[in-house]
Amino acid sequence: MRHKIQNKYARFQYKITESFEAGIALKGDEIKAVRAGRVNLRGAYAKIFYSKAQKPEVFLVGAHFHSKTLDPYRTKKLLLHKKEIDRFIGKTKEKNLTLVPLSLYLKKGRAKVEIALGKGKKLHDKREAIKQRDLKRQLK
Repeated sequence: MRHKIQNKYARFQYKITESFEAGIALKGDEIKAVRAGRVNLRGAYAKIFYSKAQKPEVFLVGAHFHSKTLDPYRTKKLLLHKKEIDRFIGKTKEKNLTLVPLSLYLKKGRAKVEIALGKGKKLHDKREAIKQRDLKRQLK
């Protein structure tokens, strides 16, 4: 793991319950952007779409990959097993959770995304997190 692109904003916005590793289908310029560390995950999320054969597929939406030839905000397919996708469908419908990308990295030459199930924080939870962070800084 040489480059690890983090989505710190997601940890502030969501209370993370579980995280998973998924492969990601990228094209030429996009994998070069990952190697160069020129990817922004802020505001990105994963969404479940259904194909014409009613087969569920998970896509990464809203991630910015610096690319000269392709659309930088193109949706990218996440590579997951059917059982994992079915589990995501159940959790997101049942508990009203969101799929959020936490990090993007290379593992044995392949791009991987760490996605997590998270529940949106309320405003008072965010204020509490800011207070804790400031307190930690003052103690140091």
